[in-house]
Amino acid sequence: MTWIRACEAAAVAEGETAVVERPPAAPVAVFNVDGDFYATDDTCTHDRYSLADGYIDDDVVECPLHMAKFCIRTGKALSLPATTDLTPYPVKVEGGVVYVDL
Repeated sequence: MTWIRACEAAAVAEGETAVVERPPAAPVAVFNVDGDFYATDDTCTHDRYSLADGYIDDDVVECPLHMAKFCIRTGKALSLPATTDLTPYPVKVEGGVVYVDL
């Protein structure tokens, strides 16, 4: 496993997102859903737009560009125009820090 330090847990309020840059690879979004942290690709699979800028409702994120919806917990594409799921990543919180296994 390759755990990277993503962010301070306290820096991501419930219903909010942090972006982890990882050049040259695409960024990862870290979501806080009711105090639990999840990580997926940050880029919408429909039209390559940041999901961190999207609307979050419970465990669903909606892309602000064309309103494709994804399950934050699983990465599953839930509505058109997206048909490809996001990649989910394992997350752990230790000592108030969120780590993502990339």
